[in-house]
Amino acid sequence: MQQHSENFLDNASEALGNKSQAEFRDLMALFTPLVRDAAVQGFEGFDQLRSHVKRIRQHSLDNLDHYLDTYEQHALENGNQVHFARTGDEMNSIVLDICQQHQATRIAKGKSMVTEETGLNDFLQRADLEVKETDLGEYIIQQAGETPSHIVGPALHKTAGEVRELFLDKHELGERDLSEPADLVSEARSVLRRHFLEAQVGIIGANALIAENGYSMLVTNEGNGDLCANLPPVLIICTSVERILPRAEDATAMLRLLVRSATGQPQTCYTSFYSGPRREGDLDGPVETHIVLLDNRRTDILASDYREMLQCIRCGACLNHCPIYTSVGGHAYGWVYQGPMGSILTPLLTSLEQSAALPNACTSCGRCEEVCPSLIPLPELLRDLRHQEMEQKLTPSRWRFGLKMHAWLARHPRLYQFFTGLGIPLLHLVGRRRGSFRRLPMASGWTSQRDFPSPQGKTFMQQYKAGRKAQ
Repeated sequence: MQQHSENFLDNASEALGNKSQAEFRDLMALFTPLVRDAAVQGFEGFDQLRSHVKRIRQHSLDNLDHYLDTYEQHALENGNQVHFARTGDEMNSIVLDICQQHQATRIAKGKSMVTEETGLNDFLQRADLEVKETDLGEYIIQQAGETPSHIVGPALHKTAGEVRELFLDKHELGERDLSEPADLVSEARSVLRRHFLEAQVGIIGANALIAENGYSMLVTNEGNGDLCANLPPVLIICTSVERILPRAEDATAMLRLLVRSATGQPQTCYTSFYSGPRREGDLDGPVETHIVLLDNRRTDILASDYREMLQCIRCGACLNHCPIYTSVGGHAYGWVYQGPMGSILTPLLTSLEQSAALPNACTSCGRCEEVCPSLIPLPELLRDLRHQEMEQKLTPSRWRFGLKMHAWLARHPRLYQFFTGLGIPLLHLVGRRRGSFRRLPMASGWTSQRDFPSPQGKTFMQQYKAGRKAQ
């Protein structure tokens, strides 16, 4: 999938100009943290479980080759066929080859961020295969010709009215009302039912791979994953290598963190474990099952200073709490992964040159690290990427010069206090009548969106020293 993260600043400016979408995002920024906080507060031992799961994930990554070998061995014993893909193109080719071996023309597909990452849908469609997303959110944006705006809720940016107009346009079902959200869900269900029954291949993702038994775990709230997995005669599970965990109890421990952080639920509606194709005597299930494990630079990340990013469980909590994401929305980030986790993963999985603006899309408030169920030091990794960006001279020279000057002044406190001692009183005199500035030299990035408050006349250090003398 082509990414446009280099256009982040333009995308963000355009998003901020859409008032109706901005108001919706403001509501989401208020609502989703409350839901997550209520779920966490109602679960005693959440922080202890976070630490426990983090140790498990670290152990799994430290021994990734061992657990992948163990998983492959058990998966093969269960009757699966296991494929390893070094790149996204290789994964797409493996999936297409499997479909063509079975003369498949219709694909029923569950939600999968990995296949979004590789652009699998477009790849299969160029080979004349009909690929239908069956997760409701993914189905909506597929019909709209858009990309996901959130890793958990792909169509969060769509209102019910917009979905209604979309269905009336795309579904040739005659006159109908569709005035209630339940009507929209019912119509999507009826349209997708035929595709479930006619699909020759089902494609799903996996939230975890369990080394001890070769099973894969999938979490959904709609049950479409189970229909994709069990109705078509061929099942393909597409996921990435870092999803591996040693035991089933490790997967369920992670699950307890995932659902509370993602949707605020104590448990999802469907948690499914897939062992392999149907056995003799089974009434349903696929006749043939393939598991495609994607690397796509993940082993490079494992060997780098950013290895903790591989512990991300894709819950979306960092997005929901990020003031940048909730201000500009997911499409501004220009690729599959958004928010703080996307601002790290996108440069690592593509290139920092293409996405240099993303690590700077951060206020350093630290909320993402606070709510991350995997305890990933997201602000620290973002700072490391910004440092790398400076070293590679990817930012405009005027920005680098300005930061170097500020750093030099910060290392000379007396000189810093001298210059601020001149500037602050001057700004106070000029701006005291109005109380703020509409425009300031070299501060257009601030004043283009808001007024700059006039200083009070003294610097912090001057006020601090005066307070000490008064004591």
